[in-house]
Formats: sequence, C-alpha cells, structure tokens
Amino acid sequence: MISAYSQYAWLIPLFPLLSFLILTAVGRPLKDAGAYISIVAVFASFVVSLLIFIERLSGPIEDFTWNKLQWIKFGTFSLNMGFEVTNLNALMLVIVTLVSLLVNLYSKGYMEGDERINVFYAYIALFTFSMLGLVISENLLELYIFWELVGVCSFLLVGFWYFKPEARAAAKKAFIVTRIGDVGLLIAILLLFWAMPNHALDFTSIHNALTSGKISDGMVTLIAILIFVGAIGKSGQFPLHTWLPDAMEGPTPISALIHAATMVAAGVYLVARTFDIFHASPTALTVVACIGGFTAIFAATIGTAQNDIKRILAYSTVSQLGYMMMALGIGTTVAYTAGIFHLFTHAFFKALLFLGAGSVIHSVHTQDIHEMGGLGSKMKVTAWTFGIGALALSGIPPLSGFWSKDAILSEAYTHNQLLFWVGLIAAFFTAFYMSRLFFLVFMGKPRHQEHVHESPITMTLPLVVLAVLAVVAGFVFTPFSPWLGTWLTGHAEEESANAVVMILSTLVGLLGIGLGYLVYLKKSIPSDAVSSRAPWLYRLLNRKYYIDEIYENGIVRPLKGFGLVLHLFDEYVVDGIVKLVSYSVVGIGRIGSRLQNGQVQTYGLATLLGLLILILAIAGRRFIHVG
Repeated sequence: MISAYSQYAWLIPLFPLLSFLILTAVGRPLKDAGAYISIVAVFASFVVSLLIFIERLSGPIEDFTWNKLQWIKFGTFSLNMGFEVTNLNALMLVIVTLVSLLVNLYSKGYMEGDERINVFYAYIALFTFSMLGLVISENLLELYIFWELVGVCSFLLVGFWYFKPEARAAAKKAFIVTRIGDVGLLIAILLLFWAMPNHALDFTSIHNALTSGKISDGMVTLIAILIFVGAIGKSGQFPLHTWLPDAMEGPTPISALIHAATMVAAGVYLVARTFDIFHASPTALTVVACIGGFTAIFAATIGTAQNDIKRILAYSTVSQLGYMMMALGIGTTVAYTAGIFHLFTHAFFKALLFLGAGSVIHSVHTQDIHEMGGLGSKMKVTAWTFGIGALALSGIPPLSGFWSKDAILSEAYTHNQLLFWVGLIAAFFTAFYMSRLFFLVFMGKPRHQEHVHESPITMTLPLVVLAVLAVVAGFVFTPFSPWLGTWLTGHAEEESANAVVMILSTLVGLLGIGLGYLVYLKKSIPSDAVSSRAPWLYRLLNRKYYIDEIYENGIVRPLKGFGLVLHLFDEYVVDGIVKLVSYSVVGIGRIGSRLQNGQVQTYGLATLLGLLILILAIAGRRFIHVG
C-alpha cells in the first residue's frame, strides 16, 4: 500500500518551528494573538499526524524513509539526514501533538496576565518541534541533535520564572543531570559508528547489522547499556531521577508536557526505537528490567510522604516510567507492546492529573495539599476529571491505566515473578498516595482562605477531553482487542487474559484506595500512625531516601572543593608565574628607560659601570684559567 500521507511527515515539526520563529521575531507586538498562532500551528501538526496514523491503521504499509539531505561527506563516507515514519513513531506523533495541543489551549487561561506569555508560547513551540523532530529522525545522530535540543527547551521552560531562585536552581539541575546521561548516549553513538559496517547510523542498517551478527555480543551489550544511560537521564530513572521532581518549579502546563509527551517520554521512546540493539543482548535487557522495576517501587514509596501536589505527581511519573522500562526489559514482543501501550495511556491520564493540579493551584495559590481541602464542591469539573485520572493511574478497571499496567504485570508474572511482585507492591503505594492526594485536596473541610472558583473553559475543556481519553484509551489493547502488538511489531503473540493478575492488581488498587479513605477521609486510622511510631521511616521517605544529600555531600561538595583547589592553583601558581614574568620584563624596561634619559653624566656612569664589569669579568676569567 502506498504511503500517501507519510511523505508529508516533515511538515509535522515544521509548523511548531514556524510558530517559534514568528513569536521570537515579533512576539511582543502580537500580545494575545501569540497564543493563537501557537495553538493553530500545533493543531496543524496534529491533523497531519492523525492522517498518517489513520493511514497506517488502514492496512499493512511499509516504513517510509526519506534521507536525501546530505549533511556530512568525507572520503567514501556520507551521512544523510531525513525522516522516517513507522507504526511506532506514527503513534508517538499523535500522542505528542495531541497533548501539546491541549497544553497550548490550557495555557491560554493558566498563563493569562503573564507579561512574557508570548515567550512562553515560543518556548513551547520549540519544545514541541524538538520532540517531533526526535520522533521522526531517520538515524541516531539526527535523533541525538533533537535529543539535546529537547534538553535545552526543558532548561528554558523549567526556569521560565527565572526571578525565582528555586526555578533557576531547578533548571540548572535538570540540564546538568540529564547531560550526565547524554554522555552515555553520545559514547554509544560513537561506538556504534565505529562498529557498524560502512559506519552507518540509520535504524534500518542497524537492524540489518544486528540480524546478520556483524557486531560482537560484547560490543552490542556495551552499546545497549550506554544508550540506556541516556534514557535513564531523560526518563528520570534511578539514579538520575533527582532532577524530575525539582522541575516542578516551572509553570504547571510545562510539567504536564514534560511528564506526558516530551522530555520523559523521549527516554522510553529511545529504548523502544533502538530495541533491536537491546533484544540482541539479554544482559542489557536484564539491566533495563531491574532498573525499571527498582525505580517503580522506589519512587512509589517516596510519593506516599510528599506534600507538594506536583511533586507527588512527579514521583508517580518516575514510578510509571519504571513500569515501562521494566516491560521493555522483559524483552518479549507482548511485553514490548505493553510498555508502549502504557506510554500511550500514561500520556493522557498524567497530562490530565498535572493540568488538574494546575487548575487547583490557579485557584488556591498553593501547592501544599495540607493547605487545600473541600475543593470538590467548588471545582466540580476539576474534581471529577482529576478523580478519573487518579483512578486510571491507580489501575482501577475499566480505566486505561488498568489495562496497560495489567499487560505489564501479566508479562512479569509469566517471565519474572520478582518483577511481578515489585510491580504489584508499587501499584499498592500508587493507589494509596493518589487517594491521599485526592481526599486531602477535594474532600473534607477547607483549609485555605482563598475564594475558590472553577477555572475558565480554556482550562477545563482540555481536562474533559483528557478525562475521556483516560477512560477509553485502554481499550485499544485489551485481552478482547489484542491488535496493537501485531500492528506495532508485525509478529506479536496474542494477548491473553490472566485472571490471577487482573484480580490481584484490582484488589491491590482497591486496598490502597481503601486505606487512603480510612486514614484521610473517615479518619479511622490516625494520619500520623507511621510518623509517630517510626519517625525515622517517615523522614526517610519525606527526604527521598536522602539521595539529594548523598549527591550533595558525596559528589557536589568534593567537586566544588576540587574546583576551588584548581582555582587557587590557577590564580596563585599559573597566574603568579605569568605575573612574575610580566613584572620582571616591566621592571627591566623601566630600568632601561631611566638609563636612557638624555643626561650625559648618567651615560658616563653607565659606561664606567659597564667597563668595570667587563674588567672584572676578564680578570676573573684569567684568575680561573691560571688557577
């Protein structure tokens, strides 16, 4: 079947790029019109993405590749740039453009009155362009260029309110920590360039080289793990997760975009896009699965003791990304599909939760859940839609999060019982902290002094759309409709219902919600039951296992100390030598200038001294010779 629309995929990132250029060039005079330019541009990208997605759903279509733009050529080697459309990135294009469209619309109400609103929309447009370019990249080096551009955009947006010290610190932290992971990805690309026949970096050549066994097993494992290091940084996996919760200092719409469709999704997409490399190395798959499983439960436990509404959601993102990585690490075609499926559903209910949190913050002007309460009666649309998102994240049937999380747990149950139980326990903590958040924010008595009102329609309409998607998106890959795996991979096994897993995951979710209800709404169990009996445990979770403190004392301060030593060496030794030479030359020059002052008696004295020195030198030489 001919790809009628895929050949126009290059237009998808072009529209946001044009929006960015227009807003950057003439943003201030446009005033409110700047928002509409960005919204229209992303809407155009969404329409093209949707046409491509529908086309690829309609029947079997070969991957479309265009790579006629020659970028580098030396000797017989040539590196071309272009774009590629596959079923995987066609799905990603729809996710990114749809969530970005809703975030753009939502921001019209959320950022109203901000004097730099057009700068904000310009940054969003550049962010969307970068992620879309990353998704359709035809080779790894092109992907890396957009990968770095995504990091730059996150720095700009997390630190958008640069007048806040916390925002500046969070932006720098996000940029630096993700750069650590990016070094791993860059080394992986260099090794792959060295190991590949003809030094090709396009995904088709990589697939063919791995299929034919032209790269040694050890090299494949090393490359795969280094690629995963890059994904760890972008997707906030342990131990490079610390930047993601701090990134909440940025505007809430950006938090939604980062957590649902761009920055953190890039890491999971990278592993999925290069899955041929991981599939060729069982060791690398094990590393991915173990890191993902550990991150899932690690972040879920931290979320139970946080009080900032956005930080709770941030740790839930870290945990859910752990599920996705765990699924990809299991390595089967069904597990691979389950990981992508969870990325798909997570985009909708996580964007919903962050935008719902933004609606709450917009009304009560605080992010502390203990300063909220009773908002459900005044903000009904926000409360109902947020509740749907919380239930989807908690894995309650028949919402989308249940189907995607159940697909992952089913594969773990079949192939790795340890990962299954880790994922199941993490699901319990997820349901508990989301019920805690919901009950403290929307139920009970108000604990704030603000005049609460529902957000404007520009903010509530995206919430309703995302709530609908959070309900229905799960039905694209259920035991009753297992077509997604075949469509993504072409040879997936049929998904079959695992009654044990479905029952256990549902019970665990309900148990977590029930416990949250007893503690924070009915108050049958004291909310300080843990903190009063085991204060050390509460502090451990509240301080996030002291990972930031460990990094500060174990890495940051020693590096600062080493930097101070280098600074002192540079200032007093290197600069000291330079200054000594400089002062010596200047001093000699001054002596010379004083001698050459035009006075005859000075010249006579200098001549006499010179003559005496010459006589002494000759006499000393003769004395030495005679002796």
